Amino acid sequence: MRSFAEVDAYCLALPGAELTYPFDFETPVFKVGGRMFALYGATNDPPRLNLKCDPADAEALRAQYPAAILPGWHMDKKHWNTVVLDGSLPDALVRELIDHSYALVVAHLPKAARAKLGAG
Repeated sequence: MRSFAEVDAYCLALPGAELTYPFDFETPVFKVGGRMFALYGATNDPPRLNLKCDPADAEALRAQYPAAILPGWHMDKKHWNTVVLDGSLPDALVRELIDHSYALVVAHLPKAARAKLGAG
């Protein structure tokens, strides 16, 4: 995944996902149940995507992909990574990281909101 269009399409295909602009009109934020699971970083060339991540996984991913997975830019570095979308990461991994971020957020939604998404 190298383009905003690819990321947008993938994120918006997730149940209940919406694209918002809560900070400004230049920072797209993907939310589920009113909570962020992905947002674009400030650098657009190459595109960068901030994603939630389990803290232990975050450290391991940064060690394995030091040029492409960085501590979350302007985010809580323990729980967020910045993924550089320059084509160096396999598309399947980028999708897996988006899914993981989404799942972390959904898991903390109220029970009724999870049920509405089919996540029980």
